[in-house]
Amino acid sequence: MAARVYLLLVLALIVLPVAAQDGFKVIVHPSNPTNSISRQQLARYFLKKTTNWPDRRPVLPFDQPETAANRRAFSRQVLGKDLAEVKAYWQQQIFSGRAVPPTVRSSDAQVVSAVRESQSAIGYVSAGADTSGVKVVAVVD
Repeated sequence: MAARVYLLLVLALIVLPVAAQDGFKVIVHPSNPTNSISRQQLARYFLKKTTNWPDRRPVLPFDQPETAANRRAFSRQVLGKDLAEVKAYWQQQIFSGRAVPPTVRSSDAQVVSAVRESQSAIGYVSAGADTSGVKVVAVVD
């Protein structure tokens, strides 16, 4: 019995961080043919290192406010940076004239609305957000 409890505890410790990692979901316009996207490609879109979809349409990323928990999770898990590092990256990009950061929307609902309105859009929202009218895409490694 004790071995079974120990095994369940170990499994819980392994599974919980994975579940907690999913603090956001990535969304695109329903007409976008993308069903899944790699973390690397997603980072390239949000850091504006890649500016076009495979079909040559421009990528229009929508970000969340710096105070949003899902932005912190997205920055860590996808961009591989904390918020201060992301801010420093964008300051350097702006100063050098290379790029400007993604447009920020103030809430999940506003990101969903912006993505619903543009075929080129991509964004992320909280894991529990209502994503009616947009398509949720899987993020793969």
